[in-house]
Amino acid sequence: MVKRPLPRSRAVVGKPKVRFRMRVTVADVVAVGPGKVDLLEAIREHGSISAAARSLDMSYRRAWLLLQEINQSMRRPAVLSEHGGEHRGGSTLTPEGEDVIRLYRAIEAQASAACSAEIKALLKLLA
Repeated sequence: MVKRPLPRSRAVVGKPKVRFRMRVTVADVVAVGPGKVDLLEAIREHGSISAAARSLDMSYRRAWLLLQEINQSMRRPAVLSEHGGEHRGGSTLTPEGEDVIRLYRAIEAQASAACSAEIKALLKLLA
């Protein structure tokens, strides 16, 4: 029997890139991960959970549940929210929330730098 390579799919197009997707779990719950850090950054940018959720194409309920997981996993909350009213409320990151973003992004950058030779070698194997 002659072994032949499988044909390459034409569906995969574009330049390959490497993304580190670190997750920190607490009791099998993802306390910090890429989606949660993206959400924190969006809250910092937009000043509200609903606007942040819309910018990430996420439901408000999903964003709220993710924030509950983050806040319950931390010693101090990452986000503080004021309920609507005359001034329509809003959400802000606490110093701990800012630290989560800063540290997560630093770990991503350092992991990428530490593996740069291996990343280059891997990318050479891809189309």
